Amino acid sequence: MRCNDAMKTTIAQQFPEIKKNLKTFEKLCFDFKVEFQRTLAKKLPLVRGGDEEESVLAEILEQRHISFNNMNLNEWMDCIEEEIYTLMSFTNKMKNTKIVPSENDLYKEVHRAKHTVCFVFTLKKGAVPYLSVLTNYLKEPAEPYHVEEAAEKPQWFSTKEVLEQMRHKAKLFIDFAEANKENNNIQFLTVSLANENTETKGTSIYHYEDGKLVNKDFEPPAEPEIESGVTHNSVTLSIRPPRFGAENITCYSVEYCVSGEDEWRQRRASRAGEVTVSGLTPNTEYMFRCRAECSAGVGPAKEICDCIKTLPTSPPINLLVESTSRKISVVWERPVEVGPGIHSLSYIVEYTKTDKKVKCDDLHWNQMVSSVESAEIDGLEPGTDYAVRVRCECGVDGRSGESRSVDVCTKKCTHLIELLKCTSKCINSESPSVYKLPLTEEDVGIAGCRMYRFGKENMGQNRTIILLGETGSGKSTLINAMINHIVGVEWSDSFRFRITDEAQLRSHTENRTSEVTVYKINHQDGFTIPFSLMVVDTPGFMSTRGIETDKEIKEQIDRLFTSVDGVSEVDAVCFVTPASISCITPIQKYTFDSMLSIFGKDVAENIMVLVTFADGKHPPVIEAMKALGVNCPQMEDNPPIHFKFNNSALFEVRNSSAANNTTADDADENESLNEMFWSIVTKSMRRFFVTLNVSNTKSLTQTKEVLRVRSQLEHSEENLLMQFKLGLAIHERIKKKAELLEDCEAEITRTENFEFEFLVKKIVQNDISLTGHYITNCKECQHTCHYPCSIQKDEEKNGCSAIGSDGHCTKCPGKCKWTVHVNQSYWWEYGEVREKQTVPELKEKYENATEAKTAIQTQIEELLTEYESVQDEVMKQMETSDKCLNRLKEIALKPNPLSTPGYIDMLIEGEKSEAKPGWRERVHSLIVMREKAEHIAKFLPLQTEQESHNILF
Repeated sequence: MRCNDAMKTTIAQQFPEIKKNLKTFEKLCFDFKVEFQRTLAKKLPLVRGGDEEESVLAEILEQRHISFNNMNLNEWMDCIEEEIYTLMSFTNKMKNTKIVPSENDLYKEVHRAKHTVCFVFTLKKGAVPYLSVLTNYLKEPAEPYHVEEAAEKPQWFSTKEVLEQMRHKAKLFIDFAEANKENNNIQFLTVSLANENTETKGTSIYHYEDGKLVNKDFEPPAEPEIESGVTHNSVTLSIRPPRFGAENITCYSVEYCVSGEDEWRQRRASRAGEVTVSGLTPNTEYMFRCRAECSAGVGPAKEICDCIKTLPTSPPINLLVESTSRKISVVWERPVEVGPGIHSLSYIVEYTKTDKKVKCDDLHWNQMVSSVESAEIDGLEPGTDYAVRVRCECGVDGRSGESRSVDVCTKKCTHLIELLKCTSKCINSESPSVYKLPLTEEDVGIAGCRMYRFGKENMGQNRTIILLGETGSGKSTLINAMINHIVGVEWSDSFRFRITDEAQLRSHTENRTSEVTVYKINHQDGFTIPFSLMVVDTPGFMSTRGIETDKEIKEQIDRLFTSVDGVSEVDAVCFVTPASISCITPIQKYTFDSMLSIFGKDVAENIMVLVTFADGKHPPVIEAMKALGVNCPQMEDNPPIHFKFNNSALFEVRNSSAANNTTADDADENESLNEMFWSIVTKSMRRFFVTLNVSNTKSLTQTKEVLRVRSQLEHSEENLLMQFKLGLAIHERIKKKAELLEDCEAEITRTENFEFEFLVKKIVQNDISLTGHYITNCKECQHTCHYPCSIQKDEEKNGCSAIGSDGHCTKCPGKCKWTVHVNQSYWWEYGEVREKQTVPELKEKYENATEAKTAIQTQIEELLTEYESVQDEVMKQMETSDKCLNRLKEIALKPNPLSTPGYIDMLIEGEKSEAKPGWRERVHSLIVMREKAEHIAKFLPLQTEQESHNILF
């Protein structure tokens, strides 16, 4: 029963050797049974008859017990079943494999594909010892056979080492088959071959190429070992050769796809090592797998369990550094590649002291955070080597890789003031001596603007201030006070520095329009401020040249702000004003409003008031500015943020009592007073620069829009004024033409009756075509001579009763010959009709007046068309002006101060009352501006009425 069941298994059908042994076993058992029954049938009667002893039966049973006992038979079946089940456990896993029943069939199959990989169960060739014992017993039952001596050696499936090796090879084979199931050039087979080689136990893998056996111990490549490294757009896999099949590998294949997608891409490498997959998208998860390839096909894929996410951005680029003795300035550019979904981007600046004995990654890196593409590292040691690198910080999305590391050495300490004295020109040798700092003028190509550079440009932090104020407010002296504070000049020093050249400024003022001057004070070692400073010095408003000069100043500032080489951002808008102003005059109000009207509302929090000539504790001008309603940051006690300066002691000659005819006590008192002023200025300077350093830098984008919109408004108002004048001229012409038209219409009315009617007799034709009668008419006299007439034909009219014997008509007035008489379809009759007769003189006047009227009407229509065109242009310009005004209300700090006639009247009266130098020119400019403002004021209310006609007049 067990043998029959075993032979029915697929393994017995697929493996001939097993089936053969089972059939042999079955036959031997059957033969033994037949022989046993035959022997018993032969011996049993003899024993019963007494011819044989009963011991004969015992011997027969003993012989059966030795060979064909149940225990031995069951043990052999146990062994064969274990082999079958072991083979079944292997074949069940080989789903992509065809089982070949014999070696001959194998020879046929290997020619069906380019490559054939065959899993061979190498069963031992030859007779099975136990079956041989049974066979010999049946041949010579009398011979004693000891089963123990013929026992099987341990089977392959019962040897742990062989079984482990088979499982290992089976896994390699199964993985290799699964990896190449889509490859039509390779097939996978399983076969059982008898092998006399006792060294080859269990299994082997054969590799056939083009039907030829090339390797009897082929080892397919296993999964390669992988390690990975990640950047923003690449993943580097470190591939190590697999533990099995490495000698057959020809290359490695790296496959990858975006997580959640099915489109796999491939990258090949000729050998193990690092393989970089580039061209990936930042901040994206990818799946990776790697497999080894050999000439027969590809190995199983080694999948990385977790998805690999690329870094959120590429590293910052173009890292540049500059150093002073205790500071390193770093600038860089934004990453070129930023992954999808990155909304938060800041930077981590890392720096460390370098040490040649320690690897870069093993150094202790200090970190600082920056929200912009620049940073300053303070508190460093002079003359020390540092390394700096930057990476991006993207919040929950992680960080980018590091930028390239840049080495930099901080400078050794130097004394700045002594160095500046050596490089500056002494322009006054008195005490204190005055040195003119060396400036380099830069060609910026901006009309009305000059730019000077002090010191070498660097990449450190920069702050920009704009100084605004009326003429004489002390801006130039304030700039010189700033530069002395910045370079560290003390009161006790016997020298001062000047950055502005008063003589040069006076020359410019006398010869041409004042210019906007920009001073770029680049940071140097020894500065008392930690940043570079750009000072934009504007000419004084309300100068002796009048309103037009202020307009030119605004145009210069506009060009400076909009030029590529100009100023694009500001940290402080500084109004420079004398402390003594206690009541704001209309002129001063105009000055403040004019300066404020330049800027956008976004710079309101950057407005600072710099009070010059300050002596008292609370400058009166602050209260006056509060009354103006200047929209600027305020201090805790509500006055605008302001800084007090008194620069009278800056260039004051010291110890000069003899020269000034003063006593020694007076000189000492002046010295003490000047030292006090110097101390006040120093404290104010410190406060000012500390405040400046923490202020938020503002882009001038909105300010540039204010200037652009204001320029557009002025252009629109100019066009509006021009169209207004043109409309007035057209209206005047229409009025004159209308008067001429009235004259023509009066003349036409007076001369329109130039025709009179009279009664006259005229010949009338009466139709007789339907009467059936004939008639005799004279063609010459247009007279009916006979009706009705009996003669129809004209050539027979000589027989008409109206024709006399002499052939002439007796009826017609001309007594005409009969030949001119004809038969017609009508008869002539004389009747009275009315006819008109014309008076030539009246007609001529009438026609002339009518022609003149037509011409004038045509001209009026043309003028009206032109007038309508002017109206359309006026509406267009009014709409543009309205848009500009509304936009300026949204973004400008102040409206145009010269847009209201009443405001200009106040300025005119103020100029007349103050009568400062140049007041007549300024008043003339204001009168022109008032006339323009009056015209514009007429237009703006009209727009709201939305009238379709007579908008201008």
